[in-house]
Amino acid sequence: MKLQTRYGGFTAAVNSRIAAFLAIVLSLAVATGAATVHAQTEPVKLAILGDSLAAGYGLAPAQAFPTRLQAALKDKGRNVTVINHGVSGDTTAGGLERIDWMMADKPDIVMVELGGNDMLRALDPGATERNLDAIVGKLKQAGAAVWLVGMLAPRNFGSEYVQQFDGLYKKLADKHGVPLYPFFLDGVAQDPALNQPDGIHPNAKGVDVIVERILPFVTKNLDDAASVRRPARP
Repeated sequence: MKLQTRYGGFTAAVNSRIAAFLAIVLSLAVATGAATVHAQTEPVKLAILGDSLAAGYGLAPAQAFPTRLQAALKDKGRNVTVINHGVSGDTTAGGLERIDWMMADKPDIVMVELGGNDMLRALDPGATERNLDAIVGKLKQAGAAVWLVGMLAPRNFGSEYVQQFDGLYKKLADKHGVPLYPFFLDGVAQDPALNQPDGIHPNAKGVDVIVERILPFVTKNLDDAASVRRPARP
């Protein structure tokens, strides 16, 4: 009887340890599985407020950046509709004027890709900064999340201009607390194999490089609840 009691106590102790071990394994499995689940579970509308780089100048519609980005996100299992609000030749002033029209689509997020034409026309970086400041502020007031995409000035524009222009994007991102992708043409600028004959606009291969490089930025911020707002819809 004593043996049975001791054996029963021993068995209970072993079972208790096994149960505790299984609980730990289960919790680790759940945690590991949770790490692979995307925070973004609902459909998202992402608008690209941009110039010819977003519009897809010189490319077929299926080769434009918004279309290729949406396809890449779909391949990642993301339910994101990317809306092309790129207008060739547009400046930051033009982008500011068409915000109300763009917001009729009620995007959750607006990626602002503007400033390149301001720079190519050697416009005052101070004016570009003021326009972008107003754009970000107006979009946030309308209830959309904002992601800012930067540009860089050619080095032959002079150190003063380059410093003022290149720095305005980070300054605005810090001011408004919005995510910043520093250089839209990263990995593509000045590479003849990735650009059209004008040396400015990416070709189809160049667009795919842009998408590949910016995709981690996009997915990271899709998973950041603070980076995705949802305007009220009718």
